[in-house]
Amino acid sequence: MSAKSAINKEIFTPYNEKMLAAVQVKRRTKKKMPFLATGGHGDYMTFICLSVTNKKPSHVSITKVKQFQGSSAFVKRSQWTVDQLRQVNGIDPNKDCPEFDLMFENAFDQWVAGSAGEKCTFIQILHHTCQRHCLARKPDFVNCQSKLLGGNSILHSAADSVTSAVQKASQALNERGERLGRAEDRTADMMNSAEQFAVTAHKLAMKHKC
Repeated sequence: MSAKSAINKEIFTPYNEKMLAAVQVKRRTKKKMPFLATGGHGDYMTFICLSVTNKKPSHVSITKVKQFQGSSAFVKRSQWTVDQLRQVNGIDPNKDCPEFDLMFENAFDQWVAGSAGEKCTFIQILHHTCQRHCLARKPDFVNCQSKLLGGNSILHSAADSVTSAVQKASQALNERGERLGRAEDRTADMMNSAEQFAVTAHKLAMKHKC
């Protein structure tokens, strides 16, 4: 089981939520934290997760989840509603990069994702979710590539790929049906020819007997 699947199972499923996206991150600037603040666990992995409740009306949350070294368990550290999100900064609107910032009402974090692709996918799903679920003011998405905020997006591309696959499958079935139809026609012609040949042969045989 992947780390993201395990997070969904351990952190969100028990509370009747489902995880929409997650990105593994590290801080771009290290915060000085006392030993007691981390519980003395040492190194850890951090994930920023986007989740939604299964029960209507839907509530969307952004959760910081950690996994400490030597432990297989995941721990929920901080959580905000999507309405508390004020700004998403993609850092560079002209190229893929793994850095991004999240600004909430009472917090500001500077992150670097495991890869530019992970960051782009997370921001795109976050933007799509905010457009659907933010009831009050929507967060600002600044310095983000246009492909992440609409147009030829990953979500649209995925939908287009599915549609294309269905169309190709339908076309293949139609072509196969046409080939089968032509084969059936040829078979019928052959059977008619064989039947006519048998009738002719029978008539010839009767004629010779006479």
